[in-house]
Amino acid sequence: MLSIIVPTYNEEKTILDLLIHLKNSLTTTDQLFVVDGGSSDQTVNLVKENGFTCLESPRKGRAAQMNYGAQQAQGDILYFVHADTIPPSSFPADIDGAISEGYKSGCYRYQFDIDHPLLNINAHCTRYDRLMCRGGDQTLFITRSLFDELGGFREDYMIMEDYDLIEKIQSCSPFKIIPKNATVSARKYDVNGYFQVNIANLIVFMMYFAGASQQTMVHAYKNLIVHPKFD
Repeated sequence: MLSIIVPTYNEEKTILDLLIHLKNSLTTTDQLFVVDGGSSDQTVNLVKENGFTCLESPRKGRAAQMNYGAQQAQGDILYFVHADTIPPSSFPADIDGAISEGYKSGCYRYQFDIDHPLLNINAHCTRYDRLMCRGGDQTLFITRSLFDELGGFREDYMIMEDYDLIEKIQSCSPFKIIPKNATVSARKYDVNGYFQVNIANLIVFMMYFAGASQQTMVHAYKNLIVHPKFD
């Protein structure tokens, strides 16, 4: 059984398109729900009014929300999908195929929802098996047993929580990069500009591997770009 967990915070503009897309690809035995982190817009109302399940996390923060979703999930495979990412409609079969090959976790490559030569460079890099080329926007599937063994996402992480978990996964288990593209919103680049976002990402990535504190990384990121995650 596949449990799809979608963490949200003020995602009223994107959430229904994603949920409808996911639902149309699922079997009746699969599970789909949103875990909201205290949205101040209409996210929660839209989810519930359209017949989808919305859990309200006791703690704000994507890591805490995803862990809370995992606690409520009934499936033996967990699939984490960000609200601004659309996976291929074949995702149930793709994940099942990867599990059948012996993988316990993995992700997709991605493409952006606009065709831009510089963004295409970023997207191309997600084909490569390097930690710097990973991220939550590529979605993440993981068996419940491995997720529990690794302790899930670190809830004291407000940033880089996906990298932390993937790094732990790759230290003990093969990681599958499914050779298909999820489609990611370019909204962060629209607001901040391509070079500003890439500079911010590079700086925070270097800080992460240098052992900087979460507070220091979040402060740096907030000063470099506008991002609703930190509103």
